[in-house]
Amino acid sequence: MQLMELAEKLKAIRIKEGLTQSELCEATGISLSSYKKYELALRIEVSSVALLKITNHERFKKYTLWLMTGDEAPACGQVSPV
Repeated sequence: MQLMELAEKLKAIRIKEGLTQSELCEATGISLSSYKKYELALRIEVSSVALLKITNHERFKKYTLWLMTGDEAPACGQVSPV
């Protein structure tokens, strides 16, 4: 997965959920400065800890498959925010 794709996906999830960057960070425990860099693709890699905080959060679990693979599985509750 290209970094820019992941950055765009993180932003799409946040926007779909109607959250500011600060609100997403408060919900997940990710530092705001790191998250901003993830969305802007300024960090070479998104940490696995940050990805786990997002994908394990009850509000964002429905996007896990799409975030990691680009696939959806609506029957399993896995959807895309776009």
